[in-house]
Amino acid sequence: MRRTRRQNVVTYLGLGLGLLLVIGPFLWAGLSSFKPEAEIRRDPPTFWPETFTLGNYAELFDRVAIGQAFLNSLLVALMIVAGNLLFCSMVGYGFAKLPFRGRNAVFALVLVQMAVPAIVLMIPQFVLIAKLGLVNTFLGIILPGLITPLGVFMMRQFIADLPDELIHAARVDGAGEFRIFFGIVLPLCRPAMATLGLITFLGAWNNFLWPAVVAQSEDIYTLPVALNILNGHEGTHYNLLVAGAVMVVAPILVLFVFLQRFFVQGIATSGLK
Repeated sequence: MRRTRRQNVVTYLGLGLGLLLVIGPFLWAGLSSFKPEAEIRRDPPTFWPETFTLGNYAELFDRVAIGQAFLNSLLVALMIVAGNLLFCSMVGYGFAKLPFRGRNAVFALVLVQMAVPAIVLMIPQFVLIAKLGLVNTFLGIILPGLITPLGVFMMRQFIADLPDELIHAARVDGAGEFRIFFGIVLPLCRPAMATLGLITFLGAWNNFLWPAVVAQSEDIYTLPVALNILNGHEGTHYNLLVAGAVMVVAPILVLFVFLQRFFVQGIATSGLK
């Protein structure tokens, strides 16, 4: 009993330390967003604000069209999430339940593409977007992210574990593949779709490089691109940057709180253990 208690104490101490290491930067950024810039630059730094102020957020809205950028980011992220949930589920269903010649070879190509850095594809993607006349448009920002190899892999792994008897029974009853997919497969994929949606939303919401390349006017800037204006010739405004960082992170935290149960279940059942 004593040995078990000591082991539990060590385990909880280790978990507590890990938790502090993970949430420490978020706490510091959140508290620093209420500090004047002089206090942020102080050496040694302070953790709790000595001078509490909301001026950073007010100045942020004055300097940057933060409301428009927030709506732009929300639009881009939601469209990319919707595209991934639909198209990755359809492709994953095809790989998992529809036998066709060369299925394993094509799926292997999807796995190989997961190992290719996204920046390698940026130049050919931009050339294609430019030829389509989609530079400086929301569609140009959204289009390359509508389907991802990771999403196809996740949905294929989850759908492959669904009982084949359900699909065979539906086919015997005369249901077509689209009816099977939308009426049977998709309702059973809610945990995996919640996981994929959260991962996709996180990537699309925080994406900076591709929107910065495609967007050339402030009216379609996403939130990370708009905040980059604060790194100008006048120097870096750390008080405004941390306030902007809080605005970027807050929707992700809220989304994770609501989808946490599905997220954990999807990770456990989609081959990402």
